[in-house]
Amino acid sequence: MAVYTIITPDRLDFSPIIRVNFIFLFFCGRCRFSRRGQGQETSSTPTEEELKIKAINGFKDILPEEAVRWRFMEEKARDIFGRFGAREIRLPILEKTELFARSIGEATDIVEKEMYTFADKGITMRPEGTASLLRAFIEHGLHVQQPVQRLYTIGPMFRHERPQKGRLRQFHQMDVEVIGAPEPAVDAELMAMGRMLLDELGISASLEINSLGCPDCRPGFRSRLIGFLENRRHRLCQDCRRRIDTNPLRVLDCKKPDCRAQVQEAPSILDALCDPCRDHFAAVCRGLEALGVDHGVNRFMVRGLDYYTRTTFEFITGDLGAQAAIGAGGRYDGLIEQLGGPALPGIGFAMGMERLALLMEQQETPLPRPATDLFVAALGEKAAAYAFPLVHELRRLGLSAAMDHSGRSLKAQMKQAGRTRANYTLIIGDNELEQQEAILRDMATRKQESVALQTDAAEQAHLLALRVRQNVIVHP
Repeated sequence: MAVYTIITPDRLDFSPIIRVNFIFLFFCGRCRFSRRGQGQETSSTPTEEELKIKAINGFKDILPEEAVRWRFMEEKARDIFGRFGAREIRLPILEKTELFARSIGEATDIVEKEMYTFADKGITMRPEGTASLLRAFIEHGLHVQQPVQRLYTIGPMFRHERPQKGRLRQFHQMDVEVIGAPEPAVDAELMAMGRMLLDELGISASLEINSLGCPDCRPGFRSRLIGFLENRRHRLCQDCRRRIDTNPLRVLDCKKPDCRAQVQEAPSILDALCDPCRDHFAAVCRGLEALGVDHGVNRFMVRGLDYYTRTTFEFITGDLGAQAAIGAGGRYDGLIEQLGGPALPGIGFAMGMERLALLMEQQETPLPRPATDLFVAALGEKAAAYAFPLVHELRRLGLSAAMDHSGRSLKAQMKQAGRTRANYTLIIGDNELEQQEAILRDMATRKQESVALQTDAAEQAHLLALRVRQNVIVHP
């Protein structure tokens, strides 16, 4: 099987650096040349391993056992977000590239290096959720319906980063935004929401906060910071040297040890805040204290996106190896107007679901384990013919029901009932059909009782449902 790769940067461009390859597979046999260099071609049948198509690097399947954890996480998030009055909004994966360039910032690593962009179409697979949510908020005039909107979205995002533990190229986030509320109490409330979610997922993490000031006080600090960094430019990594000219605040957030050592004596933006920003930050801290949310101030914390102002925060854990953020957010009071909407304030945060799932597994968060309400063990063709519509009617009544279709022995079917975590098993054989009486076994207590069999499947299902629901068992 010959593989031809054609690079077409004029047609499709995944960021200025990433090129997309079109791979055409021609089933004409895999070509090989003899070791003697005679140019003679020989063909061989592809191996079984070569015929397998695997997932793309950085894109991961979520298997059924893992999906239980993910579903629990999503349901818990929806429950908690609902307690705070947030409503769900579902957004498209593809957006116009301009949306992210204008909101995230053209000098950010995301826009410069990491976006999956169809250059000839001017569209991009979303790298984060806030910009898409605000685009929908503006487009549909949601502020007209209600002055303060609390919205959340859950779904996949895409960035071309080096895959590592808890960080994939397709990753998932839960994103919460509060639009139209400038009060510092809202900032504290939103962080308390994130804290509550982590607590109920059984995840330990610390909250760190900072203020990035506003357009009035940040420019002066930016100038002082650039002056400080210029004196140390030669000791910084290549990325940080570039950031001095494009996004100097990001130098403070560099994770490389040498760069971190160089910025230890850097000026703090907290010392440069104007009076309104200083008052706002102090009120946020008081709000967190009033809600009983432990937190620490990290003067080096900045966000990788240009739109943040004033409050910024991260939930940090050291349980994934190196210290890592599992959730982060902040205030973006000028972004909505920048995107063509009304001059409304906003604040939000996002949590990375892959990292949450890893922590839940590591910290052994208890999960509900799905069980089957009733398994029907049918022995013989007549019994199977009777059980087939019966199981269907049980499902119509809202029960989880299952049966074996391969005619295996009673011992094998009882093992299958155990694997499906059945609460009850109904045993029906041809003899039971003749006697119009079956055996109902409680799988937890192992007690058995006789139950009368009805001719009509719907009637029988109704009677069984009443019996099973009298004593619903949830296996540990």
